[in-house]
Amino acid sequence: MSLPEPSGNLYKTTPPEYGYPMLKYFGFDPEYVNLNHGSYGSLPRPVAEVVNQLAVEAEANPDRFHRFTYQPLLTESRAQIAKLIGAKTDECVLVHNASLGVNTVLRNIEWQEGDIIIDFNTTYGSVARTAESISDTHPHPTVSHFTVLFPTTHAEILQNWKAHLRSLPKTRSNGKSRRRVAIIDGIVSNPGVLLPWEEMVKICREEGVLSVIDAAHCIGQSVNINLAESQPDFWVSNCHKWLFSKRGCAVLYISERSQHLIKTPIPTSHAYVSVGKREANSLVQQFEWNGTIDFISWLTVPSALAFREWIGGEVKINAYCHDLALKGGKRLAEVMGTTVLDPEGDLTVNMVNVELPFPRNIEPTYEIDGKFKQKLLFDRNMYSAHFYHNGRWWTRCSAQVWNQIEDFEKIGKAWIEVCQETLAELGLDKNVSRGHHLLV
Repeated sequence: MSLPEPSGNLYKTTPPEYGYPMLKYFGFDPEYVNLNHGSYGSLPRPVAEVVNQLAVEAEANPDRFHRFTYQPLLTESRAQIAKLIGAKTDECVLVHNASLGVNTVLRNIEWQEGDIIIDFNTTYGSVARTAESISDTHPHPTVSHFTVLFPTTHAEILQNWKAHLRSLPKTRSNGKSRRRVAIIDGIVSNPGVLLPWEEMVKICREEGVLSVIDAAHCIGQSVNINLAESQPDFWVSNCHKWLFSKRGCAVLYISERSQHLIKTPIPTSHAYVSVGKREANSLVQQFEWNGTIDFISWLTVPSALAFREWIGGEVKINAYCHDLALKGGKRLAEVMGTTVLDPEGDLTVNMVNVELPFPRNIEPTYEIDGKFKQKLLFDRNMYSAHFYHNGRWWTRCSAQVWNQIEDFEKIGKAWIEVCQETLAELGLDKNVSRGHHLLV
């Protein structure tokens, strides 16, 4: 079976312009203002059509589909995504999401007492908790936290990163080497900023540190990814976020030199082979089937790439989204009377972070978080992510091909109302200095 295509010879027609004309190719509520594509991704209608065709094929003959049909389609998905990120096909396997990819790597490593896991204060929550969980388990490797506070610069991050790694002990009391493993974001989730991860990987190699890149937001938001050049040990990115595949789908890159460290997927496959007995492709085969799941999301990578090529390709898509993120962030800051986290745009890709008009001295609570989400999603039918970092409240807006500058203006007016309503309802406005920025 070859991969289905959307009906009507769509890809032989002329695509619409970016902005609101693109909305008809997505399944959004017509009244919904989506400035949070980065969290869950958004499925184009042509890709959804292929999903439905594959589902029909799977249900028509489940045995044939799962025993024969899906495997060559899965190989094609891996081949296309490998080409996109500058890797070999057999260095790439597909998993459900980036968190599972990081877990697969960290839980395969044979830790010893004295080993060190390095994470960041900005590491994604489930990934940071994974490091903590491993540290809580015998033989208890320690977790070393690297702090980066934004706004900052790539130069400052790199200088501090090198110093941090050099401060960590390399050997144990018996003189044997400690295993040191660094978890590095490609693009941080919150704040949504680009880290100089390629340079950080180089420093890791120089210092004898294994690198695990949580690149959850990178595919589809960063062009010119070339893992053969940057040479991380492990790298994982969600395809269902910025690449437009069906969720959940992520590519886990396992460099040839580090494949001996990965003994089994999670859960272990019937194709498990001990590292010492492996033949070519044995590791990949373990990831092809480790229990019955809905494989269709993994098979939509070629369809997502075909849609992206039809609407202009990676360079054009990202040029539009990046430009809109910069302009939209500036406009949003003007509307709310606040500031952009990265005013020069050096750390901004397609997500922009703007300070919210909410008091800096009020720290996060579940109640505040819940009210923000409720008021935006249910009362106003719009959303942009929010978070607290370095003593300030921020919103992270994802710029996509269907967005226009007007969306940033709408969300800015909504955030002003939401912040004021939340302060009043929680009685937090009584002792707050109410200047232009509502900040103290």
